[in-house]
Amino acid sequence: MKTPTKFQRERPLLRERPVHKCIGYARQSTNKQISIGVQIEELKKAGCVVVFYEAVSSADKARPQFEAALGTLEEGDEIVFTRLDRGFRNQRQCINTLQDLQEKGIHVRTTDGMINTRALGKLAPIVIGLLSGLGEVERQMMIERTQESINQRRETGGNLGGRPKTNDVKEGLVLRLRKEGCSYRSIRKQTGLALSTIRRIIVEQDVLIEV
Repeated sequence: MKTPTKFQRERPLLRERPVHKCIGYARQSTNKQISIGVQIEELKKAGCVVVFYEAVSSADKARPQFEAALGTLEEGDEIVFTRLDRGFRNQRQCINTLQDLQEKGIHVRTTDGMINTRALGKLAPIVIGLLSGLGEVERQMMIERTQESINQRRETGGNLGGRPKTNDVKEGLVLRLRKEGCSYRSIRKQTGLALSTIRRIIVEQDVLIEV
């Protein structure tokens, strides 16, 4: 008589499968460029069971609702944004956070299709690693170029290559508008400065803080 063998399913029943949370995060800049309501609806359609949201500028470091959203996540869970810039202040913070979440087994997805670490599977760490390397190279090159520009302008009494120095009032306005979450194009429209000048002012401020 044959000994009966225990029946095993190739795949677990739906009720036996691990349940992972899908958490959304929405952010509206202080200048209300992207409606918070539109983001919330899009995140709900993407399957988010809970959506954390707040109105803060892109330059604001204090984001209590974002921290609260991250605090609810466990291994296997997923955080969803409509776009990556809704969750992160800059490229460096974005890459560092993606790496941290990846190490914890937490997935990241954007509804615009930019990234989906769950779908990437085993390729996710490789893709994030490449982003990290490229981001660091770009950052170091920008800092080096900007520092050289600052040093040369100091040596020439504030004039680089004959280009007139932007007055302090306009520089202060650029930094204030950027802190409030305005885009480069919006700042150009409000100040009349070229995009290259706006980028230089913002990057120089970052370098001076870092140095």
